[in-house]
Amino acid sequence: MTGRVESVNVAVVRTDEWTKVKSGRSGIDKRPAAGPVLLAPSGVEGDTVCDTVHHGGPDQAVYAYSTDDLAFWATEFGRPVGPGGVGENLTLSEVDCSHAVIGERWQVGAAVLVVRGPRIPCRVFAGFRGVPDLVKRFFAAGRPGCYLAVEHAAAVTVGDPVVVLDRPSHGVTAADVMAAMSGEPGSGTGVAGRPLPSGGPRAGLAGPDGGAGRGD
Repeated sequence: MTGRVESVNVAVVRTDEWTKVKSGRSGIDKRPAAGPVLLAPSGVEGDTVCDTVHHGGPDQAVYAYSTDDLAFWATEFGRPVGPGGVGENLTLSEVDCSHAVIGERWQVGAAVLVVRGPRIPCRVFAGFRGVPDLVKRFFAAGRPGCYLAVEHAAAVTVGDPVVVLDRPSHGVTAADVMAAMSGEPGSGTGVAGRPLPSGGPRAGLAGPDGGAGRGD
């Protein structure tokens, strides 16, 4: 797989009514950056994570989403969904972020990233997009994108290539983990009994109310 960085996005902090969090602030609204942006183990330079109790950290340093999945949501919503439109830091083409294997290593420009798990939607995400039933629809669509840890920090920019360096043999994808978290009967069959890297997403298999998207 060779993909391409179409946009690198960082937060514009919002205080709208839909934030519905204790601080009243959300960083879910991501906008394209003008130039190279450093991806580091602590996160994306210039980005803001307002709810650090539930978001951020090394396993959620970067959130990636594909242009194909953005196009899907544009059709669903009946309006454009541009780069950063689901709160992602990296908008990528020719990369299936939702079906990336947990533990898969990517080289993005000069940075090396490791797939850690799916994005789990919450009411802040639904409020941001103005779609009240979006949490349910996001689970049903099976297009979560993926969180990544940063193994090797570097600045990335539009046009940088995305290459898979290696892929674990267990085959469990970000979408599989999201399905397991949905609580639907039989939804965990893609994950149960299959080994995942230590510190990965298995600890988060508590159901859809237990998580939310980066930057909320």
